[in-house]
Amino acid sequence: MLEQGVAGEQLRSIIERIENLEEEKKTISDDIREVYAEAKGNGFDAKILRQVVRIRKIDKAERMEQEAILDLYMHALGMVPDLSDKDS
Repeated sequence: MLEQGVAGEQLRSIIERIENLEEEKKTISDDIREVYAEAKGNGFDAKILRQVVRIRKIDKAERMEQEAILDLYMHALGMVPDLSDKDS
């Protein structure tokens, strides 16, 4: 069991800091939600904006590799027509 003195105060301090950060996180999350709502009101697609934000976080080389693999998979599944199909 924790001693009531220093350890108890330290524990209380940690818990209060976590609670404050959780509240800040909720406030920031609400602010982000408002920005997406504003963007949607201006005619932007919020789902695509979220995708762009996610993509921008990825390193360029890693993103290019992911896009190349995605393209390969889509071609293999017949989801993207081959350029040679246009001549037919």
